[in-house]
This record gives sequence, structure tokens and C-alpha cells, in this order.
Amino acid sequence: MNTKYKDLIEQTFDFPQEEFHTHNGNLFFHGIDLMELIKQYGTPLKFTYLPKISKNIKRAQKWFNNAISKLDYNGKYHYSYCTKSSHFKYILEEALKNDIHIETSSAFDIDIIKSLKKKGKLNDNAYVLCNGFKRDTYIENIVNLIDGGHKNCIPIIDNFEELNLLLDKTNNQFKVGIRIASEEEPKFEFYTSRLGIGYKNIVSFYEREIANNPQVKLKMLHFFINTGIKDNAYYWNELLKCLKVYIDLKKVCPTLDSLNIGGGFPIKNSLAFNYDYEYMVEEIITQVKTTCDEAGVNVPDIFTEFGSFTVGEAGGAIYEVLYQKKQNDREKWNMINSSFITTLPDSWAINKRFIMLPVNKWNRQYERVLLGGLTCDSDDYYNSEQHINAIYLPVYEKEKPLYIGFFNSGAYQETIGGFGGLQHCLIPHPKHVLIQEDENGNIKTQLFKEQQTSKEFLSILGYEN
Repeated sequence: MNTKYKDLIEQTFDFPQEEFHTHNGNLFFHGIDLMELIKQYGTPLKFTYLPKISKNIKRAQKWFNNAISKLDYNGKYHYSYCTKSSHFKYILEEALKNDIHIETSSAFDIDIIKSLKKKGKLNDNAYVLCNGFKRDTYIENIVNLIDGGHKNCIPIIDNFEELNLLLDKTNNQFKVGIRIASEEEPKFEFYTSRLGIGYKNIVSFYEREIANNPQVKLKMLHFFINTGIKDNAYYWNELLKCLKVYIDLKKVCPTLDSLNIGGGFPIKNSLAFNYDYEYMVEEIITQVKTTCDEAGVNVPDIFTEFGSFTVGEAGGAIYEVLYQKKQNDREKWNMINSSFITTLPDSWAINKRFIMLPVNKWNRQYERVLLGGLTCDSDDYYNSEQHINAIYLPVYEKEKPLYIGFFNSGAYQETIGGFGGLQHCLIPHPKHVLIQEDENGNIKTQLFKEQQTSKEFLSILGYEN
């Protein structure tokens, strides 16, 4: 009987995979020897593999453009990046290498837009789609962009008051979008999204507030489902309802020419992950074309706002197993040298799963374990993986350290975890390393941020004035 960890993985999954392979018992990620990374920088360690961002953007652009060409769809595709997934400069600058647009969600996002424009990273023709609930500072910042000559700044109207708030601040002409308040999946605790305007009110809102106002042009209808783009009856039903609104609106609004289907592409969270992106894209374009053709209206340009899909698979975290606690006859706790609550907060807050694999010792025997973090919080643990509610790792040996990696964690974790700020139980945020490739394909690493220090915590807490 094979008992090596490598045998377990190869017998359970199709392995090796595009981004993962092993050599001499060690794990490689996109060809990067993670043990060498550990030797250079130590653990705990966060990393971002920047080439994956551009690769995923180009994949999506190819899928949509191929579907548009194949189906003779008379519209264009525009890829937008949802900044709230990760606001870091290195993320935005990598993403913007790929002829994309930006979606914002709050006031300070606009300050990032201004910085990118000033440095020549974002051009004046790029669309800036301003989503979210807007009040004073956000409104003022949007108006500053419009008054500054950014013609493709498009505030997405979220409620009945926002248009008047914008009109009160500027005398310039501008374009807007309207967000549909989609109906949530039946298992949700509420029926309708808090974001946007109800299906039945959109046409009347346009006719009342926009149609006869020469200062405003309606360009876009925005549609997004919280559960993401899935091949199920719920998603297709909501898309068709959205298209009905688009058609009704298009018949009375000649300037409407764009449909924003939001984000929602899933990312790989298991070695068993299987999602047919090309099929979903082609089916979406088919549904839009068929519905518009039957109604006798022109098809819209398609916008997406992919966030997690853009950055999620670029990120990872590596920890060392410090110690194993045997609490009873069945449970073994492998204690890591960091905290799940602070470094992978979604694993604690919404029970999100990431790909978890050992970095070394793949040729050793394995055992079933639980993973615990350093905080004195009973919820600081990670207890299920793709191995059906269990975690299997190489056997713990005190004299031979075991390192484990969590992969595809590049979206939201830094901002939700409070990067650079206070951490639960004052467990420091790990050092963060950027991984890039030069023009010859050679790997380069750069330390972006050192691990937090006691002095930084004391300063935030007011002890060092």
C-alpha cells in the first residue's frame, strides 16, 4: 500500500497541474521552488505572483472576443478590474498593462485613479465605472474626474437620489449607468439586493429623471448577482430578466449601448476544480444576442468587472508548522507560526476554502490533522480541505520542519485583514514578497513589506507618541 503524501494526491486528483508540480519532494508553484523562497525570506510569508494577473485578463479577453467573433455579435467587449479585490499599486499597474478599465466602489478609489493618471498608467480613454452607494466625498471625487475632462467616468446610479447629488455639483455633461437590484438566490436571508434600483422602476426612473435632461446621457445598464456566474437556472433566469429591462430601456433610450454583467467568475479553490469558462462566455453572448435579435434592438457592448478572477490566483501564503498538539486519541493539532483569522480572514469569516498543500516532505507518510493559528481564539483554525472535510499532511517531525502553503488567496485577504494595521492578539502581519518575470522569463523576487514590528503596533495603539 502506498502511504506517501505524493501518492495520496496523485491517486485522488489529476496531478501535477498547470501551476503545481513537485521535484525531490518539494512543491513548485508556476515553476517557482517554494523551498528556495522560504530559505531566502523565511516564514510566515505572503507572496504575489504578478504574471498570473495578466494571464487571467488575457484569458478572459480571448474567451469573450472569440465568442463575439464566432457568433457574429455586433458589439465589443471591455474588461474592467474591480479595485476592491486588491487596491495595491503593484496589482493595478500589472493589470493596466492589458488594455483594461477600472471599476471603483468608494471615495478613496478615485484618489487612486488620479494617482494612476498622473503617472501615465491610466489614460483618459479608459472607462472608470463608479459603483457603490455614493455620498458627499465620493460624489465630489467623481465630479472632479468629470470636470477634469475624463469623459469616460461613468457613475453607476445606485438609488433615486444620486443623480441629483451629481447634478448639484457639476454643470458639465456626463454619462451614467443604472444598476439593477437583482433578486437574490432563494437560500439568501433577503429577497432583493440592497444595491441598485428595482427592475420595475428603472424605465420610469429614466423617463422621469434622464430622458429630458440634456446634461445626462444613459450609457449603461449594470447587472450583478452575488453568487457569481454559474451554470444554473437561477443565473440564467436573472440574466434574462436583466435583458428584458435592457430591451425595454433601449426602446426609449437611444444612447443606451452597454450592458455590464459585473464580476463573478469563480477561481480555483481545489485541485478538483472544474469550470468551463469558454462555454459560459459563449452561452452568455448567445443569450444576449438571441434576446436582442428577437426584440429587434441592437446588441450592447459587454462590460465585466472581474476582481477575484483577476488577482485571486496570484496570491499565496506560506507557514511553518511549529508544533503538534495531541489533544486526545483522535485529534492532532498542527500549530502554524501565524494566524488564519488575520492572514486568511475569509477562511474564518465566511468559511472560504483555499488550496492547501505542503511545501516539502511530499515523499513522507501522511496523517490526518487539524490546523491551528497562534491567537487565543477558538475560531482560529482551518479544518477542511478538498479531501472531504479532512486535512492530510506529511507526518510532523520536530527535527524536520514542515511548511504548508495556501494558494489562490490574492483577493480581499489583505484589506479585510487590515494590512499594516492592528491584528488580532497583535499577531504581526507576515512579510510580503512580489514575484515577477523579466522579458526572458527569469524569476525575480522583491520584498514589498517587512513583517510588522512591535513598534508599529505600539504606535497605532498610542504608546509611542
